[in-house]
Amino acid sequence: MNEKKTNKRKTGRLPKQDPAKRKHVFYLNEADEVRFLSLFEQSGKAAMAHFITSCIFDKPLKVVKIDKGIHDYYMRLTTFFGQFRGIANNYNQIVRSLNTNFTEKKALAFLYKLEQETIELAQLNQKVIALTAEFEAKYLQYYGR
Repeated sequence: MNEKKTNKRKTGRLPKQDPAKRKHVFYLNEADEVRFLSLFEQSGKAAMAHFITSCIFDKPLKVVKIDKGIHDYYMRLTTFFGQFRGIANNYNQIVRSLNTNFTEKKALAFLYKLEQETIELAQLNQKVIALTAEFEAKYLQYYGR
């Protein structure tokens, strides 16, 4: 009666070939605990055990730091240049409209005003380029890019 059934149904998770069965314990003081937790968060590992084993066995540990200021600057710069492309499209439409709908004298008056605004926009663009060059020199070299 104590015979085991050989036709057992196989359900559930497949067993691992080499399961981890050994446990090790270590203690940290408060300063080391703070440092350890910050390194763990920076590593991006899902499990602390994976982080600890990668540190112990000298597996390469990748730490990625994302600076919110750099990310915001990049995003705003991207939208700014997107607006420049929109302005270029509108500029062509305005010039075409002025040539077809107004007399030559009126069109020249409007084009003069448009030219003054374009000069102001070009000066603003030069300031943006200078700020971007300063930004790259200051931050991108700091982060090793």
